Amino acid sequence: MNATAIRATVTSTEVDNRAAYLGFAFGYVFGHGSALLSRSGAVLMPSWLPIALLATGLVAGTVFAMAASLRAQQAASEARRRAEKLVGTAWVTGFAALALMITALSTVFDKPELQTVLWPAGSTIVVGLIYIAEGAVRGNSLHYNLGTWLMLVAAATLFVPGAGFFGVLAVLGGGAYLVAAMLQRRRLAA
Repeated sequence: MNATAIRATVTSTEVDNRAAYLGFAFGYVFGHGSALLSRSGAVLMPSWLPIALLATGLVAGTVFAMAASLRAQQAASEARRRAEKLVGTAWVTGFAALALMITALSTVFDKPELQTVLWPAGSTIVVGLIYIAEGAVRGNSLHYNLGTWLMLVAAATLFVPGAGFFGVLAVLGGGAYLVAAMLQRRRLAA
């Protein structure tokens, strides 16, 4: 089925997250994957490269997600738009709270290195929680289930020592986004 046929079958208030999922998959696979390779000593690379790859994917995914959501809101009811805006503000409050928590923990325990694992794991948990909320508001079980998976994976990564932490995020987080992009195509075509 071509892209035009898929667009024709998507309801006007349906959010098509395929491009966003692929952007986030890029960030997780290449950003966290390169952090694994760099921190394990397997590959020598500039210290800025893993964060640059992660940021590239996260920015692209965010832009695509916002564009898809705004397109869907144009035809949505007033109640749906209000619910979407409330969930949208959760992104700001969730990450503000996360920044405060990570700053407090690393300061109180005088362990700034905690930020290395708390930011990726904590961010993924916040994203997962918001995906669950968005999935509930939109009636999108794929988005809801992706959020659930991401939260559980992120929490479990905190048990993985050393550079393996980044490998788990790359494979299980990035892989989940790739699977979601494939399933989203099927969901929209159904």
